[in-house]
Amino acid sequence: MAQSAADALRQEYRPHRPKRIFDLVLAVPFAALSLPVLVLMAAVIRVSSKGPVVYAQTRVGRHGIPFRCYKLRTMHVDTPSVPTHEMAPNAVTPVGRFLRRTKLDELPQLWNVLRGDMSLVGPRPCLPEQEELIRHRLHQGVLAVAPGMTGLSQVRGIDMSNPALCAKTDAEYLRNWSLGRDVSLLAQTFRRS
Repeated sequence: MAQSAADALRQEYRPHRPKRIFDLVLAVPFAALSLPVLVLMAAVIRVSSKGPVVYAQTRVGRHGIPFRCYKLRTMHVDTPSVPTHEMAPNAVTPVGRFLRRTKLDELPQLWNVLRGDMSLVGPRPCLPEQEELIRHRLHQGVLAVAPGMTGLSQVRGIDMSNPALCAKTDAEYLRNWSLGRDVSLLAQTFRRS
């Protein structure tokens, strides 16, 4: 029986241990350095709108296993849980617009990285309801890795509204993975912010 492209990619992509060490080496100091920013942003969120400061949402993780993904809350509390590209523009608070533009809303995901739910770089975690994207990622072998805080799709400006292209780009990232490329993608993400 012929081996599928997804199976071949899963066998080819085996950097779990070095990638995990890389994540911890960077995430621990990033988390410590971001603590004052998180405290300040939490105070601003608390003063500017009702609701919790941190927003937890179920996302699809490695091997398709759901996990709780954490972000600073950028939306009004009654906003339905939908992909960003389907969200009404007025769902985001004024402070939330700033947090999203600067990517500061994603700082709590460092906790997910420390726990091992996520990596610093990888395919962005999607919602369980994004079934078409999940199918494409499964077919491409992308679910074999932990999702990331940033990734090749995000750096290229590809969002999840194009599931096939997003999954194809995520698979390209996995085929060409290296620690150097992860450093480059992190640097490009910081520059875009």
